[in-house]
Amino acid sequence: MAGLTPDEGPTKRNAPVFSISARLKSFSHALSGLGLMLRSQHNAWIHLLATAMVVAAGLWLKVGPQDWRWIVLAIALVWVAETVNTAFEHLCDVVQPDFHVAVKAAKDVAAGAVLIAALAAAAIGVLVFLPYLST
Repeated sequence: MAGLTPDEGPTKRNAPVFSISARLKSFSHALSGLGLMLRSQHNAWIHLLATAMVVAAGLWLKVGPQDWRWIVLAIALVWVAETVNTAFEHLCDVVQPDFHVAVKAAKDVAAGAVLIAALAAAAIGVLVFLPYLST
């Protein structure tokens, strides 16, 4: 751990003990973070709508299991990118609440990662759904 002396880092004696309740609490924190993202990020609403539409289209077109793997991967890719971007934006806002050109650049790059994920997901969507639509 950066900045800690060997005596301050976790050891066998003071390391947290595994517990089911602690793991359940970590799920609670994760769900809280997802809720915050959905409440605060308009793009997350768009991703949620797109996810629902893609799943509905997949069910309607009776997409096969091999194609569902690609759809799930594409959906997950976009959600992971949006979640990391949201966390990054919140952290930047705490570290530098006033406008700073470097923070803007970092936020723009993180948003670019979401754009890359969304474009890749759209390409996967076209590749998966096109054969089902052309039959």
